[in-house]
Amino acid sequence: MKEFNAEFRRAMISDVALVNLVAKYLIRTKGKQVRPMLVLLAAKACGEVTAATYRAATLVELLHTATLVHDDVIDDADLRRGFASIKALWKNKVGVLMGDYLLAQGLLRTVKTSEYHFLEITSNAVRRMSEGELYQLQKARQLNTNESDYFRIIADKTASLLSTCCELGAASIESGRIFQVALRNYGEALGIAFQIRDDLFDYLAASGTIGKPVAIDLKEKKLTLPLLHALSKASKPEKKHILSLIKSGKAAKESYREVIDFVNAGGGIEYAKVKAEEYANSAKAALDPLPDSEAKRGLIQFVSFVIERDK
Repeated sequence: MKEFNAEFRRAMISDVALVNLVAKYLIRTKGKQVRPMLVLLAAKACGEVTAATYRAATLVELLHTATLVHDDVIDDADLRRGFASIKALWKNKVGVLMGDYLLAQGLLRTVKTSEYHFLEITSNAVRRMSEGELYQLQKARQLNTNESDYFRIIADKTASLLSTCCELGAASIESGRIFQVALRNYGEALGIAFQIRDDLFDYLAASGTIGKPVAIDLKEKKLTLPLLHALSKASKPEKKHILSLIKSGKAAKESYREVIDFVNAGGGIEYAKVKAEEYANSAKAALDPLPDSEAKRGLIQFVSFVIERDK
């Protein structure tokens, strides 16, 4: 990770002072860096980390950072990881242009090293992430998301990039088709388990199980798996009442407790936990073609972390 961070800093350098100022702030407020870690672990599970692996990890982190900067503009968010967002500090125009710069840097660096297979893998992820966001917006407006829609959305929005990280790691050392497919499938299942766990936070926070703000998804009128399952078991009048609370926005204010109690009573939380476990097991099973190694064991342990985390 030390080598990666040096590569990542070099990738953000510009001769424009404002770009460097914003880039320095982004580096200072970076998150856990899960995605580059996955690239490096995936490569090591197939052989040895190479210079191409660091470039692949940098490409992924540039893309991920760009999407976060753009998301804060779209969501009008003033905070990111407890720090002021780029949008809050420098306004929307800088946020949009900085996101564009980061994405362009990732693409240009990959073209310069002629690693076009990286571009194909990554471009597919960008397409899926964009479609997933737009499909979720469409469904939130119509308030008619079903379980099939939900899994399509989280696969595209979240799992696509984790899948890309793992596939890029294997591709960076030219490990062969079998390992690439295995790691792509691992990342996809991991990403779905990750997002289901994330979506449980709304309800676990309300019960005091974790120290998170409550009703974030309800405020945004997102119908996530715990709620969808409870709705599928409810009577028609009960379903209509709960959806009307969410549609009016009351569920995110004085009446969110009613929705959360409804989800608990309908078995939504337990159902979502079972589904997260199923995808976690699928992720672990996807690694079967890989030889035993410390890196493979790390990937397996990471799955357990994902479904047990509380933040």
